[in-house]
Amino acid sequence: MSQFPSRIVCLTEETTETLYLLGEGDRIVGVSGYTCRPPEARQKPKVSAFINARFDKIDALKPDLVLAFSDLQADIARELIRRGYPVYTFNQRSVAEILQMIRIVGALVGRAEAGNALASQMEAGLDEIRASADALLSRPWPAEAPKARRRRPRVFFEEWDAPLISGIRWVEELVEIAGGDPIFPELRDKALGKDRIVDPALVVERNPDVIVASWCGKAMKKRTIVERPGWDRIAAVRDDRIHEIKSTYILQPGPAALTEGVQRLHAILRECNVS
Repeated sequence: MSQFPSRIVCLTEETTETLYLLGEGDRIVGVSGYTCRPPEARQKPKVSAFINARFDKIDALKPDLVLAFSDLQADIARELIRRGYPVYTFNQRSVAEILQMIRIVGALVGRAEAGNALASQMEAGLDEIRASADALLSRPWPAEAPKARRRRPRVFFEEWDAPLISGIRWVEELVEIAGGDPIFPELRDKALGKDRIVDPALVVERNPDVIVASWCGKAMKKRTIVERPGWDRIAAVRDDRIHEIKSTYILQPGPAALTEGVQRLHAILRECNVS
């Protein structure tokens, strides 16, 4: 018997991506059907969606570890435990917890030092983006713009369109790292989307400079946003600062969010001159 797990089923993408980044993708024997990163992981047998799983397929793979995520997979985890499988369920909701998840995954497969190094590398990348965002506040204004004191742009991160849902904690933290100020900071700690539903009229009142949409699993339609009643008064709509970041880059609480996700946020906010 191997000293560390060698037949791992990952029920969500972020642990799959972490294992591949650690050079341990060969240990994975089953993945979620929603897995996109890395592309080669899609060649693995698909054994689950998000809130349901094919237990017969998992049984056939004979895993020695199953990695799950959050209370939403509690029923899946319970059944797998009943069937005798070791299950580790993560529940990361913040940037710090995502980094912790990476370190734990490394330790679970006997690569603690590599996991720590990978997390530290991502921390350093976040620090670079944070420093770049801070530097933008003191850069010269364009010649055609009036002299004024720069400020951080107000950002509405739209996680869903109907009902309107604001960003979860790690997303709002990444908005801040990238150089913006979320307009609903009081909602970030609400783990469930239903607790982050916002009144469209309140978005108008808080008047974001930038809107970033990531409608999990479907493409953003700018027309849907600009035609909402009263939203023509929002600075982001008036100045055409409506952007999309695909959910696979930002709404998975794993490596993608801490790399490509935050980089895309920073690229959007870097071009926003507000005073």
